[in-house]
Amino acid sequence: MQSTFSKTQAKLSLLPLLSFVAIFLGAGLYLQSQGVDYAFYQLPAPVAILPAILLAFILNKATINRSVETFIKGAGHSNIITMCLIYLLAGAFSTVAGATGGVDAVVNAGLDLVPPSFLLPGLFLISAIVATAMGTSMGTIGAIGPIAYALSLKTGMDPALVAGAVVSGAMFGDNLSIISDTTIAATRTQGCEMKDKFRENFKIAMPAALLTVVLLFILTPAPQAIEVQEYDLLLVLPYAFILVLAVLGFNVFVVLFSGIVFAGVMGFTGSYEGSAFIKDIYKGFSSMQEIFLLSMLIGGLSEFIRINGGLDYIAHKIQYLTKVIAKWNRKVADQLGIAALVLTSNLCIANNTVSIIVAGPIAKKLAEDGNISAKRSASLLDIFACVMQGSLPYGAQALLLGATFQISPWQVASSSYYCFILAFVAISIICLNRHKV
Repeated sequence: MQSTFSKTQAKLSLLPLLSFVAIFLGAGLYLQSQGVDYAFYQLPAPVAILPAILLAFILNKATINRSVETFIKGAGHSNIITMCLIYLLAGAFSTVAGATGGVDAVVNAGLDLVPPSFLLPGLFLISAIVATAMGTSMGTIGAIGPIAYALSLKTGMDPALVAGAVVSGAMFGDNLSIISDTTIAATRTQGCEMKDKFRENFKIAMPAALLTVVLLFILTPAPQAIEVQEYDLLLVLPYAFILVLAVLGFNVFVVLFSGIVFAGVMGFTGSYEGSAFIKDIYKGFSSMQEIFLLSMLIGGLSEFIRINGGLDYIAHKIQYLTKVIAKWNRKVADQLGIAALVLTSNLCIANNTVSIIVAGPIAKKLAEDGNISAKRSASLLDIFACVMQGSLPYGAQALLLGATFQISPWQVASSSYYCFILAFVAISIICLNRHKV
């Protein structure tokens, strides 16, 4: 048992993290009450965390020099640096592939292949493919949202239903994509390979996706003709290329670097120029600046929490709350604890990647205590962050689609059927398949 002093110290070590959440959430709620668009994204997270870091320095029982060393050790941890480098390469690939026309090609290829009678399931599948290829739900929504809105007007379908299909597919792809920042954060914090997390995640996400397709097929009205623009199938190949390499188990740096080169080569077959290629690579790096900085800053903050017993304290509290379930099965209890941890974090922060980075070290501790594999804990982190993010009315996804479709973000969030089905499937698999984790 921890001493009274060590328990007090452990509790105090959590204050900086809680203050970061309070500042980030409080600013978002205030701005939202003032009618500011994308209220939860007006205060950059790397700025919001600075007061928390200052508080951590004040609370740490060490000299300023030792505290600085502790912070740098956490910020410069090999997992954090690896994660940041992957962010840069993923951003470069996404930007280059998008600039060459790859996004439009994937969208129109999907529309071309989907029969009109499968309009809602088709929008779900197209969004899922694009998000898996791009590694971003927001980029997918930005690309497909206007098309889906035009289709809802043309067919007279309920705009909330159409928006729900788009956000559902976007969250499916974001959750599974090997270049998604959520996947990168989950695998690096838990210490597992991307291919292993993908396979583990796939076992849970695919049944949920199939159930969603069936539901959307039932909800699809009478078929309507869809106008598809011309597209170059070659521009789809870079996305397929990196997915195949990742599943085959190639090193993630090799996968992303090869994908950048391949996307550029495909672009050179058209009007894409070498100078644009170089600029887009740097533009992709720049697009990852916020999450890059935040990952390093949270890494430093987490080191203060770790050395003062905060992670052990939270893990102990979650295990205490799930002790009734633990009497039946400890693995189930700890997995549900990981789910509850990231759900709560995402509810407060309204950003699935940040919530994974925040919850990651604690989830790893729970996984180790419960003898849960790293690939399962990484999968659960990403899945339940996806569940919460896709069903938050104040999340960026619901806000963007609400603005695009001219409906309430609440209507979008409440129509995100995949996220609700995914939560049900994941919890069912956790409980039924309790010995294989």
